[in-house]
Amino acid sequence: MEIKEVHEFNVYKESEFIEIQNQLKKKIILKNTFNESSIKLVAGVDLAYWEKDNKQYGTCCIVVIDYNTKEVVEKVNSVGEIKVPYIPGFLAFRELPLVIEASKKLVVEPDIFIFDGNGYLHFNHMGIATHASFFLDKPTIGVAKSYLRVNGVDFDMPDNEKGSYTDIIINEEVYGRTLRTRIDVKPIFISCGNYIDLETATEIVLNLINNESRIPIPTRVADLETHISRRSMI
Repeated sequence: MEIKEVHEFNVYKESEFIEIQNQLKKKIILKNTFNESSIKLVAGVDLAYWEKDNKQYGTCCIVVIDYNTKEVVEKVNSVGEIKVPYIPGFLAFRELPLVIEASKKLVVEPDIFIFDGNGYLHFNHMGIATHASFFLDKPTIGVAKSYLRVNGVDFDMPDNEKGSYTDIIINEEVYGRTLRTRIDVKPIFISCGNYIDLETATEIVLNLINNESRIPIPTRVADLETHISRRSMI
């Protein structure tokens, strides 16, 4: 799969991170740039970390599934040293090099990428799912298991019914959605990455939920693969 070269990753200052985010967020498109009926392959992206010899390493696993049959089509991964420290709000600069390296290994070309993380639900609308979209040049969705509080705003709990949701509204703008994917389980937090609207993102996520987990199949399997990859490296 071809990856666009949007910017380099030899930046380590918070001011530089913000400057890049501010330039990219002007290009966010919160509407569908595709026909939903054309979706055939959906990729899930997740990462895991570990420390060795006083250095931090990470692995990124991408799992592509058939949107209709839910069967796994392809799995790829990348491993490397993490050189950017963790700074809240700038996770993409830490993770994207591994995401890009793994994506380049894909033989198939996914129609949608789902990330274990946020997209538009971010203080600067530039979570990992949104940031990655410019490199992948594909529609992306952010699906987080825990809530990222922006500007001190909490979420409203949706009803205990599959498919029920409450929108996350901050400064009169919808940042994302708290979605109940299964009865009697915690909700997840979804947001547009890029090139997709929130209604379609919600529908896609719900179509990828089974009885094994509250999160969509692609990111659940990608999460399992990161643990396998990490164990092989430790």
